[in-house]
Amino acid sequence: MFKNYLKISWRNLWKSKGYSALNIFGLAMGITCASFIFLWVEDEVNFDSTFNKQDNIYHVVVNSKFEGEWRTFGDTPGPLAKDLKDEIPEIVKSARASTSLNILFSIGDNAINRNGSYVDSDFIEIFSLHFVEGNRQSAFNRPDAIVLTQKTASDLFGKNTTALNKTLRVNNKNNYIITGVVEDLPDNTTIEFEWLAPFERFNEGEDNEWMKEYGNNFANTYIELTPGSDYRTVDKKVRELLPEKMEDPNSYFFLHPMKDWHLRSNFENGVRIGGQIVFVRLMAIIAIIILLIACINFMNLATARSEKRAKEVGLRKVLGSSKKRLVSQFMVEALITASLAAIVSVLFLSFLLPEFNILIEKHLELNLLDMTHLLTLIVITLICGLLAGWYPAFYLSSFGPAEVLKGVKVKQGNSSIIRKGLVIAQFAVSIVFIISTIIVYQQLQHVKNRDLGFTKENLIKIPVSGDIIKNFNPIKSEIVASGLVEDVALLSTHLLSDGNNGTNLEWQGGTNTKDVLVSFRYISSNFFKTAEMEIIEGRGFSEDVSNDSSNIVISRSFEKLMGEGSAVGKTVLRYGTTYNVIGVVKDYLYGDMYGTSDPVMFFNNPSYAQYVYIKTKAGTEMAKTLAVLEKVLKIHNPAFPFEYEFVDDSFNSRFKNEKMIGSLSQIFAMIAIIISCLGLFGLSAFTAEQRRKEIGVRKVLGSSVTSIIKLLSKDFMRLVLIAILVAGPLAWWVMKNWLQSFAYRIEINFWVFILAALIAICVALLTVGFQAFKAALANPVKCLRTE
Repeated sequence: MFKNYLKISWRNLWKSKGYSALNIFGLAMGITCASFIFLWVEDEVNFDSTFNKQDNIYHVVVNSKFEGEWRTFGDTPGPLAKDLKDEIPEIVKSARASTSLNILFSIGDNAINRNGSYVDSDFIEIFSLHFVEGNRQSAFNRPDAIVLTQKTASDLFGKNTTALNKTLRVNNKNNYIITGVVEDLPDNTTIEFEWLAPFERFNEGEDNEWMKEYGNNFANTYIELTPGSDYRTVDKKVRELLPEKMEDPNSYFFLHPMKDWHLRSNFENGVRIGGQIVFVRLMAIIAIIILLIACINFMNLATARSEKRAKEVGLRKVLGSSKKRLVSQFMVEALITASLAAIVSVLFLSFLLPEFNILIEKHLELNLLDMTHLLTLIVITLICGLLAGWYPAFYLSSFGPAEVLKGVKVKQGNSSIIRKGLVIAQFAVSIVFIISTIIVYQQLQHVKNRDLGFTKENLIKIPVSGDIIKNFNPIKSEIVASGLVEDVALLSTHLLSDGNNGTNLEWQGGTNTKDVLVSFRYISSNFFKTAEMEIIEGRGFSEDVSNDSSNIVISRSFEKLMGEGSAVGKTVLRYGTTYNVIGVVKDYLYGDMYGTSDPVMFFNNPSYAQYVYIKTKAGTEMAKTLAVLEKVLKIHNPAFPFEYEFVDDSFNSRFKNEKMIGSLSQIFAMIAIIISCLGLFGLSAFTAEQRRKEIGVRKVLGSSVTSIIKLLSKDFMRLVLIAILVAGPLAWWVMKNWLQSFAYRIEINFWVFILAALIAICVALLTVGFQAFKAALANPVKCLRTE
């Protein structure tokens, strides 16, 4: 019996090649989009799954209250890791890790910069790093040890050369012994490093007493719990530790589970509110919607051919076929169509996956030998086949044999309402996609084009290394003398980052000042000019550092905290030292790109600089400018390779998720429209088929082609208008909620809805107009004859 179903199904599909191709293509597009999304979702939810102790690993973070609001930070004090392990029995391992540092490795003439961290030995055990050379037990047995990743070792020594026990020159100052090489971690891990060295060598040679105090947060702290430990019990003990150590009720530590590091890492007022999981859920919903649109398209195209199949159903019922067998027959056809669509979608996936990877900046793979991927594709295919096939199957199998064999027109009943409802749903979703795409783009541009308080264009950032600070003056003079650069300056942190901050300050004109979190920036005197930051009161720093050693420049938001009048001439007490305010600079954006930034104090002290900022002249050839920069730095800092980054690129990278959502929204809106048009094509073909005799009579009685096109198009335009009325409020509600998550956001404009409506109407008119024009040109003689 099943073999017979297959034969009949294949014959029917082959007989109606056009409709079959539309069905297969529409479903294939839906399956392809959903598969791309599910591959991305799989990669996101599997973040950090490479670590076999994932369930027992936690990051210790701290909540601190500033001006009545809790804020969450990942940096913790130096003594915390040891105290946690000593005082809480459930914690079997704990480790500190410095923030990621970029250092120079050199072997002979081969020199490369790599990012990594100084860590405690437990770090290796907590994350169960797999050693391909050496072993984890003895990796940090000596103080001058260093562990490299496979890629770093390969870049230094070549792929087939062992790196173990070789001497490595670091920052052209110290020698380290390579005691291990570990496997490269996959891309979907939160922990990233290219080298690891003992934490004891962090800030080696400097006064590190501050690292032993609880008042200074500078390191990440990771812990491992014993299997079976109650996370809530341990978390409670951790929360009680800091108030005991510092007698500070306004700060406490708590545990952030490894499973939440990537997906749930956003905090508001000290409470976890989500993070990447929001995008994951959104994309999963979009995948389901795209599949539903594709299935709706199948239903419309299948029922559009109802009259062509009516006599077949009548004959089979007369010959003894039951409704159950007819339903089975049509369901088999739907499953075969879905299977063919799945095969086509695999071809689409294979061809388009490289482009999709570029768009989302990942390295996803379509591995059909992976049972998870294969089963997912099979399940999607079955769902599409069953979901798309059930309604046509029950509808077609319900035809009465006597009526269809007599040539009586098939009664539509509720089926007409259902089909129209499906088309409305398709177009409503498509219009929501169009509106969402426009609003996401507007929001992204709104933030990118806001007043940053500095000029990011033509601004180059170079990391400080070696002798750059020592030779800064000749470096600056030679670069500016090239005529390609306007100015050069030093800054203690990334221009866009939060950087160093602190509390317990006192200033004139302020009350309760000790609870205010203030950011500290150490700069060279000409930084404001280089970044084109506007000094709105007073003056900037002088070239002679000693002249302004006790002077500061503050941001406008800091000045507001000092009460009425100008802040110039007022004083700020910081850690026992009094500083005079000599200038006020306009607020600039750093940290949260959508919010407002903390108040800032600028110090004329470039010795803490981590970056050189170079302002190039507008219109200069960038390749030529970079060549000059490289040449000058090779003269004054020869041991270190030339590395640079454009500040506007750094700025744009802050909007990775939003950019991806915007790009995918454009693609999905286009695909939803295409699939919806296929559904509308099917329904208009169905209507033209149902009304062919009416059209023939109208033509015989003198109706023009134009009047017939209007007649057939009128009903479909009603459907599209209803879809617009449904989609407008829905899109407004969805995007209003989405925008609420941004402190700095646009207002939704009415013209967006009008534009989306016009796009939908034009597309629908083109689709329906084609079928209407085809029906209007048909020969009335052929339409009116009965045989």
